[in-house]
Amino acid sequence: MRLALLSTIAFSVAQIAYAEAPILKTYDGTFDDATFAVETAIVGKGLVIDYVSHTGDMLNRTAKDVGSDVTIFEAADIFLFCSAKVSREVMEEEPMNIQHCPYSIFVAERAGEVMIGYRQYPNGAMQKVQALLEGIVEEAVDF
Repeated sequence: MRLALLSTIAFSVAQIAYAEAPILKTYDGTFDDATFAVETAIVGKGLVIDYVSHTGDMLNRTAKDVGSDVTIFEAADIFLFCSAKVSREVMEEEPMNIQHCPYSIFVAERAGEVMIGYRQYPNGAMQKVQALLEGIVEEAVDF
């Protein structure tokens, strides 16, 4: 019982620490150019995009339905993908790293500024994923 309680507390603390601000890069171009650059960088690494969530469209489409007139983003897409190699490496070190898969990179336009970003991952094995995402975003920003 005591071990279970300690495990629960440790997990809760880890989740709080994990809820950090995303890593953001400003993109000097249009939203469409940024999404193309991100898609090209992901595919260029030999990765397959599993899904593109058009979150900005959904938020704009449903605003009135939920009683809001606030435009959060002019546009926002989230690219979901995985790397078999990196995923295997991080999950062999810690099987519960499954919770972080698939990985995501988002492109958003807010107040005329286009940004590309991704979440920060916990220290340890998941830094391999963070390095992968950093490389993809840097390539997209320099596209």
